[in-house]
Order: sequence, then C-alpha cells, then structure tokens
Amino acid sequence: MTPDLVVFDCDGVLVATEGPMFDIFAASITAHGLPVTAHELSTEFIGGTTPIMRDEAIRRGAALPPDWVETMNTEIHARIAQGVDVFDGVLDLITALENAGVPIYVASNGTMKRMGLSLGPSGLWDRLSGRIMSRETFAAKPDPAMIQHAMGQTGARASHSFMIDDSAPGCQAGINAGVHTIGFATEGQDAQLAALGATVTNSMAEVRRLILG
Repeated sequence: MTPDLVVFDCDGVLVATEGPMFDIFAASITAHGLPVTAHELSTEFIGGTTPIMRDEAIRRGAALPPDWVETMNTEIHARIAQGVDVFDGVLDLITALENAGVPIYVASNGTMKRMGLSLGPSGLWDRLSGRIMSRETFAAKPDPAMIQHAMGQTGARASHSFMIDDSAPGCQAGINAGVHTIGFATEGQDAQLAALGATVTNSMAEVRRLILG
C-alpha cells in the first residue's frame, strides 16, 4: 500500500537534537537550584514545550528567571548551529517517499527558527519548504491539529496516513488524528510509546519497511 501522507516529527526523528537540548536544560535548571540530569528531563519532557518544562521546574523549586525560556532558546539555537546529525536512513526514506509520490510534512512542537538551523545543513529545510509546521502556528501536540492540517491539504485518508514521532505527545497526536502512528525510540522510551498504542521501532530502516513494505 502506498500511503496517502507521511508526517515526521523533527527533533529526535529527523535530526538528533534532543541530547544537546536536554544537556542545556539540565545544566540551567540545576544551576537554578533543582538538581536534575538530562536523562531525567528527557524521560519526562521529550516532545513537550519549553514553557511546560519551565513551569514544572518552578513548581518543584527551581528559581528560574522570567526570561528563562528566551535564554534557553538562544543557547539551544547556538548549539544547534554548531551542527547536529541527521538520523541514519532519513534521507533515503524521504527520497523513497518522494519517488513514490507520497506527500511529506513535518509537525514539531519546536520553533521554526530551530528547525531552520537543524534541517538547513542537510538540505531538508529547503526540500520540505512549505510543509513544515510548528506550535507557533498550530496547537502543540498532543493536539492533532498539525496532522489534520496536513491531511486537509493533501486529501489524505487517516487510514492511509502515518505519523512518526519519538515522544509521547507526538505519538498521542497521531493516535488522536486516527493515523498509523510509529514511535521512533532511540532513548529507551519504547515501553512508554507502546503503551500509547504506537508501533515502536528503533531504526529508520524499520520505519521504511512499516510504511512502504
């Protein structure tokens, strides 16, 4: 079956940005009075938004300044500008989908600026221009708004569409939209994503097999 639509998350699916980002978050939250590791933060907040993390850190005792979100965005953009890896198999999968005539969209809870920095060097930013969505314009995942928009733009059927995400909010968005949802687990989140009902895999080669056979 050739799918009607494939929607990718960005961070942690197309590019390996989650590790560097959570290192920055953990160092700052720890410095502001709440000792925490990058692994602890990623386990709880992967796929979420920085304001949600800020609010919870403050609730738990971190003395974060009013401009913390903006400061984190600046530091993360600077780190990503140094370069991040595209996951093995991503470019081959996107080429295969394009060759099969399958529409491709990106749905991220990150910012457009951050995606421009992370996707630019590989050419994915230009390649997917006009089909990249963020929480700046749409409701953040787990709301299915971004996926529903992509289906509306392409006339895709939910039963013939796929969402690929590494986070609980993203997989829940796929399930809420009624599409086939693939949990891309490279940080040990297999059980968490499977519990939501996602089909869990650890490689893009397996994602390709699930989508294209």
